[in-house]
Amino acid sequence: MKLVITDAATLTGDGITEDALDVFSKYADVTAYDLTTRDQLVERLQDTELVLCNKTVFTPSIFAQCPKLEYIGVCATGYNNIDTHSAITHDVTVCNAGVYATDAVAQHTFGLILHFYNQVAAYHEAVQNGAWKQSTTFSPILFPTQELTGKTLAVIGYGSIGRKVAAIAAAFDMKVLIVTRVKPCACPYTIVSMDEAFRLADIVTLHVPLNPETEHLVDAERLQTMKPHALLVNTARGGLIAEEDLAWALQNHVIAGAALDVLTEEPMGDTPLMGLPNCIITPHCAWTPLETRMRLIQIAEDNLRCYLDGEPRNVVAKPKPPRIFDPFFLDHM
Repeated sequence: MKLVITDAATLTGDGITEDALDVFSKYADVTAYDLTTRDQLVERLQDTELVLCNKTVFTPSIFAQCPKLEYIGVCATGYNNIDTHSAITHDVTVCNAGVYATDAVAQHTFGLILHFYNQVAAYHEAVQNGAWKQSTTFSPILFPTQELTGKTLAVIGYGSIGRKVAAIAAAFDMKVLIVTRVKPCACPYTIVSMDEAFRLADIVTLHVPLNPETEHLVDAERLQTMKPHALLVNTARGGLIAEEDLAWALQNHVIAGAALDVLTEEPMGDTPLMGLPNCIITPHCAWTPLETRMRLIQIAEDNLRCYLDGEPRNVVAKPKPPRIFDPFFLDHM
């Protein structure tokens, strides 16, 4: 069998060499490309049964033009880049990497929150510019900071990352509100509606997948229901936020700030959020700690092995089983 890794450059670097991908060679004849454009994808997959990808986009047209394709292993938690309906139609199984980045993304979420609440970067820059040397007191109070204790955090989405973020918030003695589509069997936090979450929270953090139902979940109307001192955090997918609306809300002090690790266009394009003093942006790096990426490769291998053994796991799309013809029903109609 043939296996193509379409965007290997998203997995390697900073402690992980290309040799780490040799682990997949025990399962198939592997060809790894650093990146693959849409124009190159069909040609590269013509004789390929197996694919590993991170952000490569698979549209209905791609599936239609790659008749041998039977498996896509998504090296990520989110799989909005895969048209799963077309995958099912063309008998392609799609598996994602599940919970590989839970700890890393939760950690980055609070890194963004603490950056905003503790003003670490602003104080560091001030010290480097001589503010402490020039101070008449031992502790110059230059920027407003706040405690997290007692603040209300609304966690939108109660999957593995949402649960981890909620647990960290509880350790800070924050009041935690949860918005979830499916009510969990046991949840130690208060479950509220989406409208209540945005209205009541001091901090709103997004941890839901991007799909037609969640695209532009945060727009001008919803932003206007938030508290003026509120912070909006997004470490999920950029498309959850209408960026023009958020830029307007930040410029007009409808909310106090935003902290984003994801944008609608990645790599970053001409977003209206660039340069706003109350908008923190990091380059989709929450998932990138070395340990996290090593775990990702291990899960991707395990997923592939399980699929080839006939017991796929972490399945997000799979072919429908064939309908069995039973003449019994014809005899008893």
